[in-house]
Amino acid sequence: TAWDDHATVHKATEGVADRGTGEAMNTADRFRVGSVTKTFSAVVLLQLAAEGRLGLDTSVNHYLPGLLPDDRITVRHVLSHRSGLYDYTNDLFAHTVTGFEAARNHVFTYRQLVARSLKHPLTHAPGAAFDYSNTNFVVAGLLIEKLTGHPVRTEYQNRIIRPLGLTDTFYVHPDPRIPGRYAHGYLTPDDAKAALVDATDQTASWAQSAGALISSTRDLNTFFSALLGGGLLPTRQLTEMERWVPAGTGQWYGLGLRRRDLSCGVSVYGHTGVVQGFYTYAFTSKDGRRSLTALANTSNNDAVHEAMLSTLESAFCGKRSKVRGAAPLSRPAGEKAVNDLAR
Repeated sequence: TAWDDHATVHKATEGVADRGTGEAMNTADRFRVGSVTKTFSAVVLLQLAAEGRLGLDTSVNHYLPGLLPDDRITVRHVLSHRSGLYDYTNDLFAHTVTGFEAARNHVFTYRQLVARSLKHPLTHAPGAAFDYSNTNFVVAGLLIEKLTGHPVRTEYQNRIIRPLGLTDTFYVHPDPRIPGRYAHGYLTPDDAKAALVDATDQTASWAQSAGALISSTRDLNTFFSALLGGGLLPTRQLTEMERWVPAGTGQWYGLGLRRRDLSCGVSVYGHTGVVQGFYTYAFTSKDGRRSLTALANTSNNDAVHEAMLSTLESAFCGKRSKVRGAAPLSRPAGEKAVNDLAR
């Protein structure tokens, strides 16, 4: 965990980064951030909107003819999880460990992932409801690459990573390795008696622009502080990003951005992430001046999830809070238990 209020940086670690060697966790460790990637993808598209290259209320099929089954699905619907596109990870990871092992080294194309989604009908009419789906941000990746002519890696690098000096943030897909110093991530099987699975090395190709980034607590604090502080988007686009729809008790979703309302009346802004072996909470204050990123190098574990949620109360309310029940994390989850939570 790293908590940065601009005047003081607080760091705390517990446990081991590598169960094989016993090496302790370190706040400098890199890790897979899962769905926090979605905020990076949304920032790129909102920058393109600011440049006049994208209309938020324009049909996705205008830019990617024939991709989706309904011309009413707009870019805004995709970025706010209101498209109705079925989440392909429900099928891909219906079985936690066997599903992961089947996908661990596989390399998918974006269109193959969309095709998996389109085997199912829309879950609702476009714009009718919030329904979290990784398919939306696979479509976002396709939009980025179509509009810029570059891989998403290049756009992340040129528009966010390099300008902010994020030295621990990488999009290495389909390379399965995390560069440099990193924490191993351990997937908890559904069978409580089964051994943990080291899920660190994987292509993350099933996630891509929906969840394949690697980063550190320091870099995520820097990113969300810059975003909410107005350093990445013009005021108009940041305002669009913060047009909220209900996303659960005390939770709201904008365009690739979450808002959580805490018990002390404070709202925090950021994203959660789940990828096999890692949970991430990364949030900042409205002005971007107080940020928290918390990492757990395990997943498919409800007790750990509840502990992660409580870090927000400690960091932003200054108190320990009894967690009344784990709120949904973001997918990609890749795990049956977390998929259940995320609905």
